[in-house]
Amino acid sequence: MLLVALLAFLLWTPDRDLASLEALYLQSPADRVQVGGQVLHVRDTGPRDAPAIVMIHGFGASLHSWEPWARELSSTYRVLRFDLPGSGLSDPDPQGDYRDAKTIALMLALLDQRGISKAHIVGHSIGGRIAWTFAAQQPQRVDRLVLLAPDGFASPGIAYGQVPAVPAIMGVMRYVLPRPVLRMNLAPAYADPAVLTDAMITQYHDLMLAPGSRQALLSRLQTTVLVDPVPLLRSIQAPTLLLWGDKDAFIPIANAEDYARALPRSTLVRLPGVGHVPQEEAVQAGLAAVQDFLR
Repeated sequence: MLLVALLAFLLWTPDRDLASLEALYLQSPADRVQVGGQVLHVRDTGPRDAPAIVMIHGFGASLHSWEPWARELSSTYRVLRFDLPGSGLSDPDPQGDYRDAKTIALMLALLDQRGISKAHIVGHSIGGRIAWTFAAQQPQRVDRLVLLAPDGFASPGIAYGQVPAVPAIMGVMRYVLPRPVLRMNLAPAYADPAVLTDAMITQYHDLMLAPGSRQALLSRLQTTVLVDPVPLLRSIQAPTLLLWGDKDAFIPIANAEDYARALPRSTLVRLPGVGHVPQEEAVQAGLAAVQDFLR
């Protein structure tokens, strides 16, 4: 019992205070804004009269995941990025509602607030699922759609119409999240281990320790109930780019064929030797594919 108590003491990882995280990762106080009753961390860069791009990050990530692409795209596009509720520097949802429907309502409110009637939508992983659902439900607001290894199809252990079984061990991360453990969980996302630098680990770790972030991540998993995506995907008329690393260990490239069959106007680009996070691991190759597609 004494040994367990000692281990708990040594491994306990408390939340960091928001002010210290803002000092590191917030460019301007004006980037934390009220949207639909929710405080979101938003970055809005590039010419205001240029075509708009909205970028939606994946699970456990933040708007910083898009930084290299956003920096380049902002020369010719208006690039709007935001941290999902309970991720990065966005506050947790006040009602604890992390369903995709709530996030899509926030996206609509954000676009309306910024005066953007139509945009290219870019989404990665869980953000990809939110992006294609948005495109299916709000076709008049979407110009082109870019999906990076999007989530949405059933897989072993995750069936349609069922609340996912989140392993109990994941609940421990609310209290214990040492850097080596986080590195171990992030590493499979990258085909090239050298891409996952100490600086990236620090950023991911810091932002996952934002107040309420870990509980929000768990709640998002626990409230995600997949439905058969094919009917919604078939209704999407926006031209769609599927961008996938052929070494993706999280959402295998075999899923790309499922999307390609269901999406009526899709193009698949395979990135050889790349894992689950093309925007971080294949910055130039992925960006070139996106730029060609948007042009």
